[in-house]
Order: sequence, then C-alpha cells, then structure tokens
Amino acid sequence: MKAIIFFALTASLLFGMDAKNEKLIIDLRGNWKFEIGDNTKYAEQDFDDKKWSDVFVPSDWENEGFAGYDGYAWYRKSFTLPASAQPKIIVLRLGFVDDVCRVYVNGNPIGEGGNFPPVYQSAYNQEQQFRIPSHYLKFGQLNIIAVRVFDEHLNGGIVKGKVGIFEQENDMDFVTTFPELWKFKTGDSELWKDPFYDDSKWQELLVPAKWDFQGYREFDGFAWYRVTFDFPASAGKTDLVLMLGRIDDIDEAYLNGEKIGSTGRIRSNGTVSRIREEYRETRAYDIPASTLKPGKKNVLAVRVYDNMLIGGIYEGPIGIVTAKEFRRWERWNRNNDWEVTPVDKFFDRIFTK
Repeated sequence: MKAIIFFALTASLLFGMDAKNEKLIIDLRGNWKFEIGDNTKYAEQDFDDKKWSDVFVPSDWENEGFAGYDGYAWYRKSFTLPASAQPKIIVLRLGFVDDVCRVYVNGNPIGEGGNFPPVYQSAYNQEQQFRIPSHYLKFGQLNIIAVRVFDEHLNGGIVKGKVGIFEQENDMDFVTTFPELWKFKTGDSELWKDPFYDDSKWQELLVPAKWDFQGYREFDGFAWYRVTFDFPASAGKTDLVLMLGRIDDIDEAYLNGEKIGSTGRIRSNGTVSRIREEYRETRAYDIPASTLKPGKKNVLAVRVYDNMLIGGIYEGPIGIVTAKEFRRWERWNRNNDWEVTPVDKFFDRIFTK
C-alpha cells in the first residue's frame, strides 16, 4: 500500500491556504478594550469590560498610556460577522504580538503564539493568524475576541501588522472535509483504531491545531484522534488521497480500522524509531477503494507520537481529495518554490533543550 509523503511547500504556516484567495471582511484596526494584569475571567464572552481603557491596535501599549509596563495584559474586541460569511474559512489576523499571546473567540481558545512563563518563549517576530472554527462563531450576531498577552521587556502588545477578520478559499477541491472537532485521548491502545469503538467519553480537540493550548501543554508521548465523517455516494470510483496536514511527530492513519499510511516508524513493541524531521512532512496517503463506505458513516483514527515540545495534528490541509487534485496541488506548490518551516518548531529547536 503506497503512502505519499513529501516536504510541503506551502504559502501558509497554519492551514496550507493560498493567501491570494484571502479577502478582508472586518477591519479590526482601531480602539480595543485593554486591561493590565491577568485573570482567566477576561476570556469569557459575557465579561463586562466597560471600565477598561481604550487603546489603539496595532500599537505598542507604551504609546497608549502604559509606558514602562511589562507583564500580563488583556485585549478585548467585539465584531459582527455577516451571515454570508458562514460557508467560508474565517481567519483572524493579529499582526505581530510582543511577546506571547493566546487568543479566544466567544470564550473558546483558538490558538497562541510563543509560550507563556514559566517555559517562556517569545514570538514577537512571528505574524499571528488563526483559523476560527465556524461553530465558535455567531453569524449575523455579536462576537468577542479576547487576547491574553505577556511582554517580557521593552515594547509590548499587539504592535503592528494586519489586524482583521478575513475569509479564505481552500486551495484544494476536497471530495469531503472533516468536522473541526475530533475526539482525542492520550495513551495508546490497538482497540482505538476499531471503527466501532465507543469514543463518546473522549475529549474533543480542534483540528488542525496544536494540542498544547488545548489542555496538553506538557504532554509528550502517544495519543489518538478519531473523527466520524460522511462520504458522498456520488463521489464515484476514482483514486483518492487522504490529506492529514502536518503532525508532530510520528503517526499511523487507520480508515475504518484498516491502516492506510504512516510517517516515521512505531515498532510492534510500542517503541519509536529515531525521530528526525517528520514534523515538517505533509501527510498524504493513498486510500484503497475497499476501505471507504460511500453514503455511510466512516471513521478515521490517527495514532500520534510526540517526542517533545509542540504536539498533535497541528497544520492542514486536511480532507479527502482525488489523486488528480492532489497532483495539481503538489505541482502548484513545488512550482512556487516555497519551502516553509513551521516557525514555532524552528525556534523550539534552536532555543530549547
């Protein structure tokens, strides 16, 4: 069974999307609510921030009345999405944040840049953008962004760059896509590849996204993802490819209980062979015709081993495409000659361990 594995050359660090298909729908430059200090209640959708200060974003908070302040602070901003945006991919751009940020939409964490103390790592030179899951959004209604920021020294805050809500088109024509929330459990068991296994008590995690900001900051080792999806009966008989994006570090993919691909090597005794740079590889696995159930429920289970630092299915594209569409996408990316190294991992390798 053939597995297609290659170094992905994509234009986006997060989701493998083509930036030229991006359209600004809400400009978030302007006044935001701002408060120094740190309180987890500030992330809540219904928190009353009327007494907070108004600061301009993007700008150093030192230039907005908080000269000399280092430490934690929070930003909040409301916005209303048009109902017409619902079928689109919605992305929040925050520009450059000095030094570390974690972002919430309507009380739900959607991503972070850098690491907060005590394992501090600055992301001041990395442009921050985050896909907002559609089920976290209220279309045609008020939504709330909350941003937790930590500044170690010198200037701080949401300091420069594009700040807004954008809609994006996929740069792949998917036969089917998967839900944004997958079932997740740490540990390791052969039973978890079984399509009939009861995963109802497992936690739900956002995919693609690092598991670190979703409650597993210090976790390294084995974990499993599972997702149930419909496959259209109208898809016909054609060669298909499972796109699983980038995974940190090693994986095995099972479709309806059958292994269809892997990256790296997990030995039969549960140990892992030497890990190199598998986290940089975009997973693309041929799907045997016998494994899919057109017009019925299908189950994808992904076994993951993370060696250190960030972990999980952290970047797209993710879904099922025809082999022809995969070759077009791969050719387009290679022709553009972009080789992107995930920034978080790059700095992790240099500055830690």
